Amino acid sequence: MKTQCCIVGGGPAGMMLGFLLARAGVKVVVLEKHGDFLRDFRGDTVHPSTLTVMHELGLLDEFLKLPHHKISRFAGYFGDQRIEIADLTHLPVPAPYIAMMPQWDFLAFVAGHGKAYPSFTLRMHAEAQSLIEVGGKVVGVRATVDGRAEEIRADLVIGADGRHSTVREATGLKVLDIGAPIDVLWFRLSRKPGDPGEVMGRFDVGSILVMLDRGDYWQCAYVIPKGGADRVRAAGIAAVRATISRLVPAVADRLDELGSMDDLKLLTVGVDRLETWWKPGVLCIGDAAHTMSPVGGVGINIAIQDAVAAANILAAPLREGRATDADLAAVQKRRLFPVRATQAAQVVVQNQIIAPTLASGGTLKVPFILRLMQWLPFLRRVPARVIAMGVRPEHVRTPSR
Repeated sequence: MKTQCCIVGGGPAGMMLGFLLARAGVKVVVLEKHGDFLRDFRGDTVHPSTLTVMHELGLLDEFLKLPHHKISRFAGYFGDQRIEIADLTHLPVPAPYIAMMPQWDFLAFVAGHGKAYPSFTLRMHAEAQSLIEVGGKVVGVRATVDGRAEEIRADLVIGADGRHSTVREATGLKVLDIGAPIDVLWFRLSRKPGDPGEVMGRFDVGSILVMLDRGDYWQCAYVIPKGGADRVRAAGIAAVRATISRLVPAVADRLDELGSMDDLKLLTVGVDRLETWWKPGVLCIGDAAHTMSPVGGVGINIAIQDAVAAANILAAPLREGRATDADLAAVQKRRLFPVRATQAAQVVVQNQIIAPTLASGGTLKVPFILRLMQWLPFLRRVPARVIAMGVRPEHVRTPSR
């Protein structure tokens, strides 16, 4: 198979980039190693930055017909003290809220619109194995498609295959490991009438629980010290239930829904980024270029912003057969500052708020910055803006052909 752009990975970044390039008249093949998009505990937070992209594409009204739940406020509890963190309702955007939507619905929606263009090809059960290089330049991908070996030759290969990226590993590009002091155990609890309707963070001595309102259930993140999963498993499910009951007494009546430790799924948190995102013929975006912390739930939206920027810069050169290394470097130059700034903010939250709480021995102090936000409410607009729109929001510049 020969194409102008081969995208490895059918996640948010890869699918959005494939759609935007095909919409701009570029021949594109997207390779997705799974046979469907059904994956649990993936990034399901569609932020206003992504909703604005949908608006610019003329798809927002149709998109919001998909099942979703709106979140516009973030609050935390330090012990029994409620702390207001962010209010998105004031943002001057078409949709000033986060749409909590299963990622498989988001991906199916974008893929469906991509397939409307004859230059868009989506191959499922297609797993990249290695890159094809000629004279120091990547010219394609070796993959297994439905169990058969295939070669996809392309003017450009995009690595959008996540934090465990095959493309990223094959390039040999150097990774800057910034580090994270936490891991997360994900689980679900049913949501009942009368439960609060907001994102909640529960901070107490040595323990943190974040609860995301998903309409009929809570998606919960039990935050633990880095490498602490084995200790939690050894303590057993009864100890986990006891901790959650202490943090959120209101859900104690449904903790029998956690039958065993198998109901908790480990996310090993990492924060890193490639020093250089590209080499001749290949470019990494999204988690393949920079792994984000779950702090703020911004990972999926940063990845989509990468895709929009890449499409804006690369669509015309790819369509006209004149893409160069300078174009790939321009994508990194455009996106590096927002990624670095976001990761820096996440590291501050991890090191100044989360890690001290987990390490606290007997007393719990509300961090000064959060106390200041209670005294000066307008300061809450800063985290609202960063969480909702990112540091440098991207806008669709590619024409529809």
